[in-house]
Amino acid sequence: MLELRHFIGLYPFLFFLLFSCDFSKNNTNQKNIQEAPNDEHSYSNIDRVHTTHLHLDLEVDFDEKLIYGIARHTINNKGFDTIIFDTKYLEIEKVTVGNIDSEKEVKFFLGPWDKDSIIGQPLYVITDPAYKKINIYYQTTNKSIALDWLEKNQTEGKKQPFLYTQGEPILTRSWIPIQDSPGNRITYSATVKVPSHLLALMSAENPIEKNESGIYHFKMTKAIPSYLIALAVGNIEYKKIGENCGVYSEPELLKASYKEFEDLPEMIEAAESLYGPYQWGKYDILVLPYSFPFGGMENPMLTFVNPTIISGDKSLVSVVAHELAHSWSGNLVTNNTWNDFWLNEGFTVYFEHRIMEKIYGKEYADMLALVEYEELLNEIDDLKEKKLMSDTRLKLNLKGRDPDDAITQIAYVKGAFFLKTLENKVGRKEIDSFLVSYFEDHSFQSINSEQFSLYLKDKLLTPKHIFFNVEEWLYDQGMPSNHYKVSSLKFKKMKKLAEQFANGKNIFREKGSFEKNKRTKKTEFILKKIKRTDFSTQEWLEFIRNLPEKMNVKDIEIVDKNLDFTHWNNSEILLEWYLLCIKNNYKKAFPSIELFLRKVGRRKYLSPIYKELCKNPENKKWAKKIFDDSKNYYHYVSKNTINKFFK
Repeated sequence: MLELRHFIGLYPFLFFLLFSCDFSKNNTNQKNIQEAPNDEHSYSNIDRVHTTHLHLDLEVDFDEKLIYGIARHTINNKGFDTIIFDTKYLEIEKVTVGNIDSEKEVKFFLGPWDKDSIIGQPLYVITDPAYKKINIYYQTTNKSIALDWLEKNQTEGKKQPFLYTQGEPILTRSWIPIQDSPGNRITYSATVKVPSHLLALMSAENPIEKNESGIYHFKMTKAIPSYLIALAVGNIEYKKIGENCGVYSEPELLKASYKEFEDLPEMIEAAESLYGPYQWGKYDILVLPYSFPFGGMENPMLTFVNPTIISGDKSLVSVVAHELAHSWSGNLVTNNTWNDFWLNEGFTVYFEHRIMEKIYGKEYADMLALVEYEELLNEIDDLKEKKLMSDTRLKLNLKGRDPDDAITQIAYVKGAFFLKTLENKVGRKEIDSFLVSYFEDHSFQSINSEQFSLYLKDKLLTPKHIFFNVEEWLYDQGMPSNHYKVSSLKFKKMKKLAEQFANGKNIFREKGSFEKNKRTKKTEFILKKIKRTDFSTQEWLEFIRNLPEKMNVKDIEIVDKNLDFTHWNNSEILLEWYLLCIKNNYKKAFPSIELFLRKVGRRKYLSPIYKELCKNPENKKWAKKIFDDSKNYYHYVSKNTINKFFK
C-alpha cells in the first residue's frame, strides 16, 4: 500500500489553486449545479450521477490524529459533466479520473458552506461523462466530526489508543468525500493501514486477529447507504459465540461481553423465524470504549455497542436485539431521507420487541414497551414546551435543520406503536405476512413514507377491507387517541409500592411468611425484606419513576441504604436514580454522578443529567467543570448536544 501521507496534505492550498477552478468561470452545466438536490441534507446530484461502488485506500495516523485517503468512486453517469459530492472539514488535494494505472487529473472546486454549517460544502468534479472512475485524494482534519480519537488512558485497557467513526445521520462526509444521502446505496471495499499492534475493523467482512503488516482488506458486497460505512481501530480481540456470530472488544472486556451476549444465536434464530433469512453473512458485535455516543449502531456485519449495556445480568440486551433487527429495517430497507427516519427506527423497535417476546416472553416485552412509552410521553411534553409539536409527526420536515433533530422517541416509539396498533387491528398473522413481503419487495432499497403508505394500502388494508387511518399517524401531531395500550401487572405493583413509600409506609421492613423449604419439604416461617434481586431492571425503573419528584433527603437515603441504586452497575437505573438525586440535591450521590459523567459518553444518559444539573446555579458551575474536563473524550454527537446547556 502506498504511503498516502506522502501524497496528501503537504501543500493543500497550492494544490487547490492549481487543480481547482472558479465557479463563475467554468463552463460546466449551470443548470445541473443549481437545481435543488433530491435530499435536502445532501448536495449530491444522485438522480443524474451517482456512485455504485466505493473503494477506499486509507492510512490511519494516531500521532497526527488524521486519516489520509483516496476515495475511488465507480460512477453511473446519465450524461452529465459534473458530479457533486458532500464534504465537511476535509482537505481535498486532487481529483483524478480513470483506473489506478492510468489516472488523469481533472478540475474540481469546493462550493460555499451552507448557511448554518450543517451539511458542509459541495465538492464539484468536472469530468467527461464517459469516465466511470473518480478518485478523490484527501485527508481528514482535527474538525472531522465523525471521528473519535481516544488516548490510551481513555480506553478500558489503558495500553493503546483507539479510533472509531460514527456516520449517522450525515457525518460520514467528514471522513470520506461521498454522496452522503441514504437515498443512494453502494457497495464498498477498503485497504486500511494502521499501526501493526492494532486491529482494524469495518462494517464489512472482517479479520478476527491482528497481522504483522497492519494492512487490512475489507469487502461489503451488499449495497448500503453511506451512513453505514464504519471503521474502528484499536487493541481488539475476538471471541466466537455461534456459527455466524461473535464479539470483538478490548481484551479487558471480552469475557464479560461474551457472557452478556451469549444469547445472540438465539436472537438471530428468533429474528429469522419472524421476518425471513438474515442476509448479511456474519453478525458480530464490537464493544467500543465508553465514549461512544449511542447504545448501539447497526453497522452491517459489525454492530457497534456501548459497554453501558453490559450489566452482568443481560437486562439491557434489548439494545442488541434492536441493532440486530436493523439488519432488516434500516439496513435492508432504508429511509430515503431523514424526514422519514421513523421507517428505520419505528420498525426496528417493533421488531426488537417481537424478538424479546420470542426469547423472554410477552410480559417482559410489554415491560420494555411501557418503559419506552413513558419516555415517549415525556418527549412529547418536552417538544410541546419548546413549541415544536410539528416534530411529533412521524413524517418530518427538517429542511434547514440538523437531521440529528429526528433522533427522538417519536421516530422510535411512536413509530413502533403505529405498528403495534396496526397489528391489533389486522391480527398478528396478517401483519407478519405483510412485513415479510415488505422486506422482500424492498430489499436493498430506500423508500419514503408515502411509498410505504401506498404499499400498505395496496398489499394489506385494501385487499382485507380494513380501515386504518395511516395519514393521522404520519401527519398529525402527538399520539392518535386510538393507539394500542400496553399494560403490566408487575408495573402496577411497582407503582403501588412507590406510592406506599411516598405515603410513609416502611416498605423495607422485614415481613414473615410460611413457605415450604425446597430441601426439607417442610413448611417454615421465614423473614424477608425487599432486595434488588426481587425485581427486574424494568420494574425498578417503574418504581423510581413513580417516586415523588420532590422528596425528603432522608427518604432518598432510606431507599439508597436498602437498595444502593447509587452504585448499581446498571446504567438505565443509574440515569433515573441520578436525576432524582439531582432534583433533591442528594449530595451523597454526587461523587458517583461525577464518576459516571467522566466515564460514559452515551448521549442518552449525559444529556438529561447535564440538563438537570444546569437548573441549579451551583450545580451548573460544578457540571461545567466536569464537561470542560471531559468534552475532548466525548464524541461530537454528545458534546454538541451538551454544550447547548451552558450557553
